[in-house]
Amino acid sequence: MSAAAPARSPGLQRALILVSVILATTLYATTLTIANVALPQMQGDLSASIDQIAWVLTFNIVATAIATPPTGWLAARLGRKRLLLGAIAGFTISTVFCGLSTSLVELIAWRTLQGLFGAPLVPLSQAITLDTYPPEQHGTATALWGLGVMLGPILGPTVGGYMTELYDWRWVFFVVAPFGVVALVGCMAFVPDAGREPARRLDWFGFVALSVAVAATQLLFDRGQRQDWFESTEIVLWAVVATLGFYLFVSHSLTTARPFFDLRMFLDRNFVVGLMLMAIFGLLVFVPMVLIPTLLERLRGFPVLMIGLLLAPRGLGTMLAMIVCGRLVSRIDPRLLLGLGFVGQAMSTWLMSQFNLDTGPSQVFWAALLQGFGVGMMFVPLTVITFATLPVDLRTDGSALFHLLRNIGSSIGISLAVTYLTRSTQHNRAELAEFASPLNEVLRAPAPFDGWDLSSQAGLAALELEINRQAAMIAYVNDFHIMTLLALAATPLILLARRSRPAG
Repeated sequence: MSAAAPARSPGLQRALILVSVILATTLYATTLTIANVALPQMQGDLSASIDQIAWVLTFNIVATAIATPPTGWLAARLGRKRLLLGAIAGFTISTVFCGLSTSLVELIAWRTLQGLFGAPLVPLSQAITLDTYPPEQHGTATALWGLGVMLGPILGPTVGGYMTELYDWRWVFFVVAPFGVVALVGCMAFVPDAGREPARRLDWFGFVALSVAVAATQLLFDRGQRQDWFESTEIVLWAVVATLGFYLFVSHSLTTARPFFDLRMFLDRNFVVGLMLMAIFGLLVFVPMVLIPTLLERLRGFPVLMIGLLLAPRGLGTMLAMIVCGRLVSRIDPRLLLGLGFVGQAMSTWLMSQFNLDTGPSQVFWAALLQGFGVGMMFVPLTVITFATLPVDLRTDGSALFHLLRNIGSSIGISLAVTYLTRSTQHNRAELAEFASPLNEVLRAPAPFDGWDLSSQAGLAALELEINRQAAMIAYVNDFHIMTLLALAATPLILLARRSRPAG
């Protein structure tokens, strides 16, 4: 597959190619989070339980994880442009039918197809971007392309909350469709094909083993908290299946002549370090997107639309950082920029760890802005470092694995953060409840705070509510402290990468 040809495209054509793939990437990235805020309305409209409606997200995540790894093989067999156009068309159609669904089963089926068709869009568009621009312009091109990847999930809850508030949950899907058509037309008109390898064979055993392992891992972490982890037979089963799948995949890849992933990728130090950092990046970036909205809604009582607006500065910070990084990454050692990004991420989560039950909009605004800046400072240099020395013919496969690790990292991080939040809340509540005693002098005061009165039902209820709020707030703060430490602990890994001349 000839991948270098697009790099000789004239400036205007390069720009049109980049705009087209950015639009396709942004649409897909937005749908990863746009449906989250509409889940309560979906649940009521489709008469589903909390556990049942969660499958709307779970099946989409699992389908994306399964369909991401074979992107390189599909691009070689079908041609990169054909695969891109087919993925955009299938994604747009399935998105429309998500909005038209009249039952939970229909919605889950179309969300699964949405994940299957959407999965190749990010690795394909990244490979096309890198091949369209010469190595000296990869920083700028990656910064612009990264805006779509990172702004999509950030803007998703804002757009979803706005559409749900004004109309209903179906419009979180309908609003995407027209832009999908525009992206399809743009890619059809401007994106060149990079050739095909019809004879390229797929390592079916490796693909199936990896798919089973990744799917089981996603289900393990997605359902772990709801099923009480290893107290549940279901979770034990997923853990066994995941372990067996990964074992079969690794042992088969090391012993077969043509493994599913070209093992030459793992001889590139920067690529391996980039994969590790990308998994951590996924955790650090997406966990706050889950924790902050629930904190503001549950403990501060902010409406959904206001929460979306307060998180919008995160997108602004990301945009500013990517513009800055795009200009600096070719002049300054990208490892330094990446280190600054991790430090910025640590500072933002430290600011979040200072939140309390009186936190106002301005504090949320600045924390979100700083975190967005950290995200942008991490993503561009991390991408440049990871692919700087990887051979051109391995970029599509490498990009697929790169984003698979991001998805797995974010999924695992969210599950562990929510689990710790739940268990920490329970522990904190038990400790705080010990002070709800007639022996506590504060509670024997003539004018108890907020109506706390151990001698009346209303007073006990008010005290119980406050204990629960304080326990949950401490748990959120603990989560943010852990994320701060993780960001700082991951920073030394950057030193394992080396600054090398880009691969041609």
